[in-house]
Amino acid sequence: MESCRRFFIYIMTNGPLGATLYVGMTGDLRRRVWQHKNKPVSGFTGRYNLTRLIYFECFVYPDAAIRREKEIKGWRRSKKLKLIESMNPRWEDLARNWQDMYKPSDPVDREIPRSA
Repeated sequence: MESCRRFFIYIMTNGPLGATLYVGMTGDLRRRVWQHKNKPVSGFTGRYNLTRLIYFECFVYPDAAIRREKEIKGWRRSKKLKLIESMNPRWEDLARNWQDMYKPSDPVDREIPRSA
């Protein structure tokens, strides 16, 4: 029997409250966070050094994750801050101890998919 695939929406930042926020969606949160932290491909998150995972939600269906990502992206910053603080009031990096959980064989050749 095939195991159930999971999809995640997540928020990355570069610091405390005044920081830049990035909302994304992925099917592999560990891999995607590794990409944000190690910046194998240039882009928005690399330019703003968004390396701290501060919020995430898990979904069984990709369309539900995509809807939620779009919903959160449409919110005002104040509402996003309340959401983050409901799960992570001190804005700790939820992936600070994940460095050994994902190690790609060739990180340079991996392309980062664009979110919806």
